[in-house]
Amino acid sequence: MENSGPQLRGRIRAARVTLAAMIPRMATTVNTPDAPAAIGPYSQAVRHDGLLWCSGQLGLDPATGELRAGTVAQTEQALRNLDCICREAGTALTKALRLTVYVVDLGEFAAVNTAYQGFFETPFPARATVQVAALPKGGRVEIDAVVAL
Repeated sequence: MENSGPQLRGRIRAARVTLAAMIPRMATTVNTPDAPAAIGPYSQAVRHDGLLWCSGQLGLDPATGELRAGTVAQTEQALRNLDCICREAGTALTKALRLTVYVVDLGEFAAVNTAYQGFFETPFPARATVQVAALPKGGRVEIDAVVAL
């Protein structure tokens, strides 16, 4: 019998691996009260396939819902908010692979870098910084991230 014992178990295992590869992995949402609640129809983050996709965070104080004063303070708070979301997902912002920083004034690029540098060490994650016309709630800075789990 060629379909008995170890050969049959091997074929079943191969079929399971093939089937598992064909089934899309489920995405799960991540939300924490330690970061501001989403201000629209989206999740704070989505966990999928070994990555955490974090929605943009403003420099909002999660306790008051108010923006911190100034670009540096908003940048620091946005990064703290992202770190809280990461920790809820079982990772840390220090494992970020890429961040996108949105600012309303690229003239504040140096101020953003000053705050940003306090959260990361070399090798720094990849990053893009873009100027936008406006941000929700009158924010000066918004930051999103892709983080390894």
